[in-house]
Amino acid sequence: MRRAMQKFKADMLLMRTDVDAVYVDYGTATARALRRVSPTEISGRDFPAGSMGPKVSAAIEFTEATGKLAAIGRLDDAVEIAKGERGTWFEPAPGYDRSSAPGCGSCQ
Repeated sequence: MRRAMQKFKADMLLMRTDVDAVYVDYGTATARALRRVSPTEISGRDFPAGSMGPKVSAAIEFTEATGKLAAIGRLDDAVEIAKGERGTWFEPAPGYDRSSAPGCGSCQ
């Protein structure tokens, strides 16, 4: 999967869903939307497999494999998500070196 993503020429991965962003503690009184995160920041958090889990995993994997942005947000907000105005953006960590990504080998 990583090899396929590394060859993928997309500038960004945009996943649309029925929720406006990825939330910490979703469905509780302490829920809060995550707006901009790095794979490192979000990797330790628990997101249910039947909910945001697969989307968050795909966003992390895409960002780590390509060094490019991934985003998750509401179906109707695609343009605003792509502009960074809505949704959750997954950004490479500062100083990210794609060649050190797991399974990368000699990525360019």
